[in-house]
Amino acid sequence: MLTELRIQNFKAWQDTGTMHLAPLTVIFGTNSSGKSSLGHLLMALKQTAMLADHKRSLHLGDSNSLIDLGTYEDCIYGREVDRSIQFDLRWQLERSLTIKNILNASQTYQGRELALHAEIEPNRMLQPETHRFEYSLCKGQEETLRVSHGREGSKAWLKCEPLKLVRAQGRGWPVEPPEKFYRFSDRTLSRYQNADFLAQFVLQTEHLLENFYHLGPLRSHPQRVYSWSGDMPSNVGAQGELTIPAILAASEQGRKLNRGPGKKRQRFDAFIAGWLAELGIIHKFDVQPIAPNRKEYEVLIQTHIGTPWVKLTDVGFGISQVLPALVQAFYTPPGSVLWMEQPEIHLHPRVQANLADVFISAIQAREDGENRNTQLIIESHSEHFLNRLQRRVAEGEVMPDDVSIYFVSRKSGAAHIEPLQLNEFGDIENWPDDFFGDDMEDITQRALAAARKRKARKAQGADA
Repeated sequence: MLTELRIQNFKAWQDTGTMHLAPLTVIFGTNSSGKSSLGHLLMALKQTAMLADHKRSLHLGDSNSLIDLGTYEDCIYGREVDRSIQFDLRWQLERSLTIKNILNASQTYQGRELALHAEIEPNRMLQPETHRFEYSLCKGQEETLRVSHGREGSKAWLKCEPLKLVRAQGRGWPVEPPEKFYRFSDRTLSRYQNADFLAQFVLQTEHLLENFYHLGPLRSHPQRVYSWSGDMPSNVGAQGELTIPAILAASEQGRKLNRGPGKKRQRFDAFIAGWLAELGIIHKFDVQPIAPNRKEYEVLIQTHIGTPWVKLTDVGFGISQVLPALVQAFYTPPGSVLWMEQPEIHLHPRVQANLADVFISAIQAREDGENRNTQLIIESHSEHFLNRLQRRVAEGEVMPDDVSIYFVSRKSGAAHIEPLQLNEFGDIENWPDDFFGDDMEDITQRALAAARKRKARKAQGADA
């Protein structure tokens, strides 16, 4: 789970400051304020980690990648190419990591969290190049081990504290420069007798990014027929295009979930159908092959008790837009980080509020008797979603420490992010100006307009 994020000199962000992320993190903000760019950088980090080319520092994207961010100039704050893109990630590991110094058995370093700081600069061709990166292994608030790797001109360097790296015997080959934004080259590691543990930091970073998923604000249109040949997609796709194959795959695997300890376990498709009904969108939901032994499937909906079953394409657009968000929240592997943009789009206000209950359930859900430990980072414009979230905190359904809320706005041309303080009573203690528009101004002006209209009609009646 990501616990901290900081981004500097990327898109609209000169500096986000350190963002503390909870299992359920919600980011509100005005249009074009820069909130989506936060997730876009993480997508760029993921596609870089997936890239076979180890020399590519930061893959900004192309037509075949998860996201295409353009050129370095397109990405840098203020389009000032002499700046460096910097970012900090801190995340909780699945289990505590123990580093042993193979040259001194008494030296061990432990931590349950790993932090990564990276600085990316443009080369002469204005292509991203890693200037330096730094890992910190942390145990609570204590930093137990720090490793820095970077380049100055044509020379590269590698430092580790308090563990001292010992050069391998033989010819003193120079250290290779960093690979990607987080990776040590194999040749660099071979220069030292006791640097093998650095590969563990690389693997932990790749594991984090491999389990980062993104769902965009516009989902695929519903289809009359869906094809599934037995494959197991890793997620529902950036636009939800793999939602139905994901449901079929999870059901075929026999996956069963429940909403928490002591709650009833259900097969994946029944679990999703139950949430659709509870959201108030439909009465029943089913996915069936169009004929025996066929790989084509149709999604059938019963909107209300006693009404005929119809295809997904023949009901309101909202269900096809919320279904990918619902499935994504429970389908991806345990320990995943999910970034969703506007999951409430095309939904009735009541359903937007109910969606908060779905996401609270997603961070509390269990599978095979174990907590799924899913983290959700939600971009939203819905005050109904927020109101329900505040209510559930007040009711004790979710703890304030399990929720982080941010508001993004523009100040002097730069994006600005403000953490909102949510207390145990569900109150936001530092409500920002114009959070959801100025409701009181609308009410006041409506009352004044109504008073003027009544006065004018009264005057007209007197003249008659």
